[in-house]
Parts: sequence; C-alpha cells; structure tokens
Amino acid sequence: MHRLFSPVRFTVLLSGLTWSTNAVASEGAAATSHSYALTLFWIAILLLFGKCASLVERFGQPSVLGELVIGVILGNLTLLGITAFEVAEADPLLRFLAELGVIILLFQIGLESNLKKMAKVGVRAFLVAMVGVVVPFALGTYIVGPLLLPGLSANAYLFLGAALTATSVGITARVFKDLGKLQTPEAQIVLGAAVIDDVIGLIILAVVSAIATAGSVSAVTIALITGKAVGFLVCAIALGLLIAPWLGRIFSMIHTGVGMKFTLAIAFGLILAAGAQGIGLAPIVGAFAAGLVLDPVHFRYFRDLHIVDDIRRVLKDVDPVVQKKIHNAIEPHAERHIDYLIEPLGHFFVPLFFVMTGMSVNLSTLFDPSIILVALGITVIAFLGKIVAGIVAGKVRKSLVGWGMVPRGEVGLIFATIGRGLGVVNDELFSVIIIVVILTTLLTPPILAYQLKRM
Repeated sequence: MHRLFSPVRFTVLLSGLTWSTNAVASEGAAATSHSYALTLFWIAILLLFGKCASLVERFGQPSVLGELVIGVILGNLTLLGITAFEVAEADPLLRFLAELGVIILLFQIGLESNLKKMAKVGVRAFLVAMVGVVVPFALGTYIVGPLLLPGLSANAYLFLGAALTATSVGITARVFKDLGKLQTPEAQIVLGAAVIDDVIGLIILAVVSAIATAGSVSAVTIALITGKAVGFLVCAIALGLLIAPWLGRIFSMIHTGVGMKFTLAIAFGLILAAGAQGIGLAPIVGAFAAGLVLDPVHFRYFRDLHIVDDIRRVLKDVDPVVQKKIHNAIEPHAERHIDYLIEPLGHFFVPLFFVMTGMSVNLSTLFDPSIILVALGITVIAFLGKIVAGIVAGKVRKSLVGWGMVPRGEVGLIFATIGRGLGVVNDELFSVIIIVVILTTLLTPPILAYQLKRM
C-alpha cells in the first residue's frame, strides 16, 4: 500500500487526471450548456480525489482534513494555469449534491447522537453556544473590525461580527465521528452547541441582512425571526417523537423489508430538512433534528439484518452462557441498523461536500501582505472567541469543547457571500473573511484530533 500510494505516483495520477478533465471539460462545453455525462465524470473524479486524500489518516489526522485540503488544491489549480476544475466548481448539480452531502452527514450525526444524553448537557450546550456567539460578534463588530479595518461602514462591521459567530457543525462532527468519539460528553456538548449556534447565527444573519437592506429593523421583526427558528426546532423534535413510532408501524404494514426501513428514515430526514429551509433556517438543522428523533424502537416492526436473524437462529442450539455473550455482541448492531443503511449514502455524498467546500477557497487572496496581516489578527480573535466558550462547559475537557466550536467552514463562507451580494462586504473584507475561514477550517481538525487522542 505504501508503494502504491507514493507521492510520486500520486503526482502522476494528478497530472493524468488533470489532462483528462481538461479534455472532457472542453468537449462538454462545446457540446451543451450542461452535460450530465460531464457531471457524472466530475462526481467520479472528486470522489476518487477525496478518497485518495484519506492518506492523511496514516499521519493520525481525520479524513475530513484531507478532503478539505485536496479541495483547496483542486480549486486553486487555476493559479498554475489549469482551469479544468472550474467546470466542476460551477456545476449546479454538483453543488446541489454537495449540499445534500452535509444534510446526510448531519442526519447521520443525529442518528448516532442520543436525545437523552444531549438533554443532560442541554444547559451547558446552550451556554457554550451563547458565549461562542456573543464574544466573537462583539469583538468583530466593535473592536477588531474598526481597529484593523478602519473606514468601513457600520453594516460591514456587523457582517464581520456575524461571520465570526459561525460554527461549521459538519466539520467538527466529522472529526468526532472519524475518531469514534461521538458519544463523549464533550462531543454531545459541542454538537448541541453547534446546532444552537447555527440557529442563533442564522437569526443574526437575517437581522443583519435586514439592517443592511432597510437601514434598520424593529424589535418585532427580530422577535419574529427568533420565534420562527426556535419554534421550528422545538416542534420538529416534539412532533417527531410523537409521529415517528406511528409512521414506523403504518409503513411496516406495507412492507417490513430493508428498502422500506431505509426509505422511511431518509424521507423523514429530508422532509424536516426541507421544512427548516422553507422557514429560512439551514436544512442541516432539520436533518439533525430528524436523526436525533429517530430511535431504534421506531423500527421494531421491521425485519433485522439477515445476518442478525441467521445468528439468532443458530444460537438456539448453543450453550446459554455463550448464547448470552453473542446476543449482547450483536444487539448493538441490530439496533444501529438504520445507521448502517445510511452509511453508504454518506460515503457517496459527504466527501463531495468537503471537497467542494475546499474548492470554494481562493488562495489568491493570500498574495496581498496587508490583507494577510489583518486576516491573521482577526483569525486570532476568531480562535479565542470560540475557545473561551469552553469555560462554561462544566466538568469536561473545556479546551476540547472550545476547539470543537472553532471551524467556520461553509457557514462563514455563506455569511461573507451574502454580505458581498448585498454590497456591504467589499473585496478587501471578503478576502479577510475567506482567510479566516481557511485557517479556522484547516487548522482545527488536526488540533482537535490530537486532543481527542489524548483522552
């Protein structure tokens, strides 16, 4: 394996694929405005690169870091005169599949999380989220923004502060998942806080956007936006807990096979994701709520995995002591059947999201020394503003919780892009936010992985 994936051979592979993608991109552009054959080709290429990037696991790093880095490399090959990957980055279908990837990821994270465990850390998660939003927002809007970027409008500083409040739950969750630490109290606090952070961040974004557009916003509007966000989350979990058992029983009357179980689970996740998007929240909030609500007991009317049934059948003739041990060993796998069904879907869609996220990063912004210096100063504040949130996490590893809140990822990019679209964020400020997003996104996974391995 070491010989197969040597750096030299990987470079040769990159060169060969780059040449072929240039050729296919040229043919596709000449043939039609959107070629489905070309999209299929890009899906295969990005998945292959994403999987090759898992080489970072040999150095003790989570695979998400490799996917982000390979995305940054592919997205910036234009600096070397290679423009083939611009076609993939601009492909609307690929971008949709990438967004579906993060929805699937948060649905998986919700499935692997436990509502009772999250409820136990709910207060601490809320406190972590509040500190992780208030501190970066205040520092960005009222201190480092005016200090390091003088002369901008008040709305521009508001958008900088809003961008610093973001937490990319997808990146943090993936690190915990890759290292098998999702069930730790620290992970539960971070996940709960990140979801709350997303809701608060989206409220701030909606309010700041309204201020930038209308010049001011009333307390009634703020209360309406806040009530809508909180109400959805509460109603989604409450109604989900009531409806999910009933849905499981009804659909099992039609068919008790694996296909029906999979369809019911994924449809439930997508409907809640759509509902969240429909009222102005991020769809990942709905997907996470759906996964959190679904419980193995909701699928008790469906058949288990064939291998589980076969083992139970054989166990009838086995010594009772051995029978109990084997039963205890297979029971968690029987209960996690839904997780296993969704997992292949995650292998397909999730890497696309992280590779595409990396591709959206423009390294050309690093060529301006003055912008770099300002961005480094704001990045330090971006790190500190989230790390201090761990102080209110209670009797857990506070630094782990704080670092878990640091990545800005795609959420920070969304804030910057919306601000730019409204004409509030100029090119200089946009470049600064992009650098902050790059550094917080790429530096956090290895630091978080190091701390998790020390647990």
